[in-house]
This record gives sequence, C-alpha cells and structure tokens, in this order.
Amino acid sequence: MRDWFRRRGLVRPRRGRVVAGVCRGLAEQLGTSAWLLRLLAVLSILLPGPQLIAYIVLWILMPSEP
Repeated sequence: MRDWFRRRGLVRPRRGRVVAGVCRGLAEQLGTSAWLLRLLAVLSILLPGPQLIAYIVLWILMPSEP
C-alpha cells in the first residue's frame, strides 16, 4: 500500500510537518496551502464522523519522504 502512495506522489515531507505531515503531503499533491488543509482538518474533527481515524490511517499508510 505504501508503494501505491509513493507512486502517486503522496508522501509525508520531512520538512514543514506540524503533527505527522499528512496535511502537508496532501497539500503538495493537490497544489494548495498546507495551512488551509490543516484548518479544514481541525474543523472537520469537531464534526461527528471518522475524520480522526482517517487521519491516523493516512499517517500510517503514507510513507515518509526519502
């Protein structure tokens, strides 16, 4: 699964991480601001649903940048 993420360019960068680098990696892939995704992630955790679990799963599955 980690190879699948790596082939698509979804990696957690070593620099600029705040917690795990998931939002930063997604922002680089989507071409948007990392702070915008971080804000959306924090706001979405306030809503009911599996957002925190999804973040943790991405933290585990997304490989770190070499």
